[in-house]
Amino acid sequence: MGRVTQRRQVLHLDDGVGAQRLDTLAAEEPLEIRLSGTSMAVTMRTPGDDFDLVAGFAWTEGLLTDPDHLSSLRYCAGADEAGRNTYNVIDLVLSDEAPSVDASAARNFYATSSCGVCGKASIDAVTVRSRFDLHADRMSVTPAMLSSLPDKLREAQKVFERTGGLHAAGLFTPDAEMLALREDVGRHNAVDKVVGWALREKRLPLAGTVLMVSGRASFELVQKAYVAGIPVLAAVSAPSSLAAEFAASVGMTLVGFLRGTSMNVYAGADRVALTVPV
Repeated sequence: MGRVTQRRQVLHLDDGVGAQRLDTLAAEEPLEIRLSGTSMAVTMRTPGDDFDLVAGFAWTEGLLTDPDHLSSLRYCAGADEAGRNTYNVIDLVLSDEAPSVDASAARNFYATSSCGVCGKASIDAVTVRSRFDLHADRMSVTPAMLSSLPDKLREAQKVFERTGGLHAAGLFTPDAEMLALREDVGRHNAVDKVVGWALREKRLPLAGTVLMVSGRASFELVQKAYVAGIPVLAAVSAPSSLAAEFAASVGMTLVGFLRGTSMNVYAGADRVALTVPV
């Protein structure tokens, strides 16, 4: 099944009766991210779409500020005990025109698959300023369109179908057409993979789009959507208080508890076209 999933022998219990069987698990491996040879971060991720992940991470963390400054992405030597390349080290090389990254701003950090980037000293340290003005994006969506997104996202999750253990981020048009979908054990990684895809496809900013995520809407996900120019973020679970406050301050529409025809709009309700005005 490849490195995206792994098979493991488990003891399955049903009504007290045990049986040995094979189960399929989502793979989780470390990835070292380098910027022009300098180690910048280690993140735990599901292998797959690694170049998108690194490009998106560099963009949403402010290490890359112009898509044209991305010169190349390449796997570096990273060997296991048998000497085989693990493909767990990637170097993003900047072009000669790219400004140098200030060493004081180049945060070395460890990102887990559960909590995202950890160890930052303050909110100011993670509030990367966006080049794009969300207030100027006047796209609108309907409640019916938003209601269709969770099922579309779920149907496209091929690895989740086998493992039940991956988050997903899907990018949609106002007509609910899926532009991209990425899966990962980390919800923040799934979003970075979508942003990295858009960057490598020269599609930034992602004006007039909706980002649908499978879990909750944290501050970090709102921040990542913001720097990609995404005006609408929808989640099946709740946002945090800081996520809602930040979305409102930057002009983003934030939708949570999107389940069936029910949802809460926590910020930017003017983009949601209601049949009967409130």
